[in-house]
Parts: sequence; structure tokens; C-alpha cells
Amino acid sequence: QVQLVESGGGLVQPGGSLRLACVGSRFPFSVYTMSWYRQAPGKERELVATVTSTGNTNYADSVKGRFSISRDNAKNTVYLQMNSLKPEDTAMYYCRAQRSVNNYWGQGTQVTVSS
Repeated sequence: QVQLVESGGGLVQPGGSLRLACVGSRFPFSVYTMSWYRQAPGKERELVATVTSTGNTNYADSVKGRFSISRDNAKNTVYLQMNSLKPEDTAMYYCRAQRSVNNYWGQGTQVTVSS
């Protein structure tokens, strides 16, 4: 059974940093496009960042210059480095693996930005 397990969330003050990690298993991680999404209470889930199997990256305008996505195929892991965090970044963050018709989601990790 495919698994995606996120970690690294928590409570952080505005201006702080967090690094999220998502470990995949039981699928060929290196050929999948990996993404981070987030969903705040009462809002729709939105795409935060994507890294393709060839290493191309894409970001939501709201996080450009603050967040960085990367992947380590040897560890089956995708990361999201989040700097200069703002209260509006507060959300549940989800990892997604996608290739063709295959689409997998993790259970999420909570990020709360508050003083």
C-alpha cells in the first residue's frame, strides 16, 4: 500500500522558519511529480509548490521567495523549507505524489504561525 508520511509541522512565531518533510514508500518515488498543498479552516485546498521528476519547480505567488521545495530521491523524500512565515501561512500542509492517473496524498501536518 502506497504511503506518504508528512512531518515537521508545529507552532512558530511570525518571521520564523519550518522545514516539512514527506517520505514516500511503495511506489517509484523518483518518477513522480511531488507537491505540497495546504488547507486553512474554511478555505479550499491550494497548491503551494511542485517539483517534477526532472527537478523543475513551481510556486504559488503567495510563497515565492519565502518557500523552497526540494527532493532527495535516494531517501524518497520531498521537503518544503518555509522561511519568513506569516500568520496567513497557518494551515494543514499535505504532500501529494502524482504521475499520469496515479495520485496519492498524505495525511497532513499542521503548521500554525502565531505569536
